[in-house]
Amino acid sequence: MASSMVTPPRPDRPARPNLAFRQLRGHRSPAEFAALVRRAAREIGECVSCDARYIGRVEAGEIRCPNYAYERVFLHMFPGRTLTDLGFAPRATVRGRVARAPEDAPCAHTTRPERTTSDERNTAETGGAYQPYDTQDPYDKYHDHEESDVLRRAFMTGGGATMAAATLGPLGLAHDASTARPVRRAGASEAGALEEAVRRIRLLDDRHGADGLYRRAAAPLRAAYALLDAGTTRQTTADRLHSGAGELAISVGWLAHDSGRFDDARSHYAEALATARMTGDEGLEAHAFCNTAFLARDAGRPREAVRAAQAAQRVARPLGSPRLMSLLALREAGGWAGLADRTGCEQALVRAQALYDRGPCDSDPEWMSFYGEAELEGLEAQCWSTLGDWPRAARHAKRAADLQDPHFSRNIALYTAELADDLARGGLPDEAAVAGMRVLDLLDQVQSSRIQTMLAGTARVLLPHRRAGGVSTFLERHASTPRMV
Repeated sequence: MASSMVTPPRPDRPARPNLAFRQLRGHRSPAEFAALVRRAAREIGECVSCDARYIGRVEAGEIRCPNYAYERVFLHMFPGRTLTDLGFAPRATVRGRVARAPEDAPCAHTTRPERTTSDERNTAETGGAYQPYDTQDPYDKYHDHEESDVLRRAFMTGGGATMAAATLGPLGLAHDASTARPVRRAGASEAGALEEAVRRIRLLDDRHGADGLYRRAAAPLRAAYALLDAGTTRQTTADRLHSGAGELAISVGWLAHDSGRFDDARSHYAEALATARMTGDEGLEAHAFCNTAFLARDAGRPREAVRAAQAAQRVARPLGSPRLMSLLALREAGGWAGLADRTGCEQALVRAQALYDRGPCDSDPEWMSFYGEAELEGLEAQCWSTLGDWPRAARHAKRAADLQDPHFSRNIALYTAELADDLARGGLPDEAAVAGMRVLDLLDQVQSSRIQTMLAGTARVLLPHRRAGGVSTFLERHASTPRMV
């Protein structure tokens, strides 16, 4: 590497404590103040996983500028103040950007001005690309360039878009920053690798469940936003990168959702929704609302689930996909069931079935590949279960398990766990135990906190029937099954 491209050593500059923020905390403990932050976030529709450790990092100066979600929350808590008033550094400084002339503003991360082309100056990419993570050091002017390239290569193996060919291993940040090449803008190959990352995560989730994947998928998500920050000279590539980053945020959010990390999931879905709205991507926006509705239902916020599902339907209607509208109607039905509104639930279920019966079409989104007759039956089973109609729920759950492609072990385990719970609550303990044993057989292949939680609930319901032979065997085996941490 030429000497001119070697990153000069940066001086050791210790973090400066944020005394202004500490003063705002006043007499409250870090944990108490974190609770106030979370409450303020809920007031404006944000969700941040703020705890005492985060507050400590802010006050110690380790977080020099909060991400956009925290920024909105802090400014809501302290109206009339700016981030600087709160003791944070200006965002442009933290992100390592130098001031630009107005005519150069659209060119994100121009490393060597003398090589900037007229095409680059006319690109629609702006200097304000969305940066959701507090990762940058304001003293490191070269951090943007080297890390962006390292993160970009986290998507690439062998020079082509063959990321994650076999496992999630290639998704990680396996390269050392010291080996970074000179920065270059993201291109079609990086966009393709990002899209392949999304597909691979979905496939692995379908087969194995979320728990083993979630933490390993966080690095590719950071890499995706670094690609956005690196910029591109073609608008079509920029659109693919934004769409891919948003879809990846939703996929990682789902992994968090399915493994019981609801706050993390909500944050990821919000990032995807923000990305969709910034770029006018209606398909991505509908997907983000769809998952938000599902999360709200699972988190015990059924009215929010209804509103999010209805918002998704408004956005998705012009897209021309009956199957997508069918799934969104099911999301709405789940919310109505949570509100104990049987009429509203039944109407949404009828609408979902009618839309599904129109069949697939070219407008169906790629991410909906999981949505077939088995998923429709499974989601309907969950609605009837929520309404307390156990026999009807059990019928749909059994049909879902029977219809599911045998390659997708996670869904088979999910539907069978639903069946076991419905049978147990419906007064059929022996049949419930048989179904529960089938789920236990699948847990060697599937890691899902959702399924384990459902099975634990079934075991509690079956405890009064433990003297029955089949029930006793199930309870003993369930008790000996290792729990996921």
